[in-house]
Amino acid sequence: MRRDNQTSISEFLLLGLPIRPEQRGVFFILFLGMYLTTVLGNLLIILLIRLDSRLHTPMYFFLSHLAFADVSSSVTVPKMLTNMQTDHKSIPYAGCLVQMYFFIVCVCLDSLLLAVMAYDRYVAICQPLHYTTIMRPELCVSLVAGSWFFCFVHSLLHTLLLTRLSFCADNTIPHFFCDLTTLLRMSCSDVSLNEWVVLIEGGLLVIISLGGILGSYIRIWTTVLRDPSAKKFLKVLSTCGSHLLVVALYYGTATEVYFFSSSSTSSDKNIIASVMYMVVTPMLNPFIYSLRNRDMKRALETVVNRAKFLMSKNPM
Repeated sequence: MRRDNQTSISEFLLLGLPIRPEQRGVFFILFLGMYLTTVLGNLLIILLIRLDSRLHTPMYFFLSHLAFADVSSSVTVPKMLTNMQTDHKSIPYAGCLVQMYFFIVCVCLDSLLLAVMAYDRYVAICQPLHYTTIMRPELCVSLVAGSWFFCFVHSLLHTLLLTRLSFCADNTIPHFFCDLTTLLRMSCSDVSLNEWVVLIEGGLLVIISLGGILGSYIRIWTTVLRDPSAKKFLKVLSTCGSHLLVVALYYGTATEVYFFSSSSTSSDKNIIASVMYMVVTPMLNPFIYSLRNRDMKRALETVVNRAKFLMSKNPM
């Protein structure tokens, strides 16, 4: 089938956030601050891990990739901010597909990296004497590379299946970004194949990621409860606390968006839940990992002291 028969529209119209015109300025400043905090905070984590040799461990290797995924997952925010400042809220058909593709990649990558990090914590706590043998650099690189590859294929599959659909009526997207489920509801084609792929292949992703996390922590707590002590409990809390909090935030907000929302749920509630999932959670992750982590604090102090020393040697 030719492309001109696949879709009769060249662009979509993003309705954006459900805010009144007089509130746009306030919300623009708020979300701009959150976006800059997300980008700068996660880039700072990547920089610290890169510069401090003490952070060249499997846990921080995975964390650096998670931080990069969090930066990339905010790919929808610049368009949202632009739409707040202009009445021209359209996005080209191709641009909508590109935005959706990279967003799906980042969401998928977040899920798999959280599972990989849970496995790393399991090995560190349950098999500490074999940690360096099991979590060798080759395995760490393979786990991350495999996650990236799976997510690129995962997103490409959904994007290619979407290109075969027709959008021949209303081109208004009642959201602030090109969401796959919203686009499927807007299509005037048969979307049964797309829905089956979302159900089966998306279910596989959930089983792999969430199953890996639950399995790792079940083994961790089983090991701890065999010989319970305050010292062991505090060790698990200090080792896994930040990761557990990020997992709770990520899956809590994602569940609200993709499982508890339905066609009967108001569009405004879905949008608010999506903001929590796509904007707030990536912004909080750097604070969770840095404020609760002594290694990150020491690395930051080292970088700051080094910068002060260089500035004192080379005054303006």
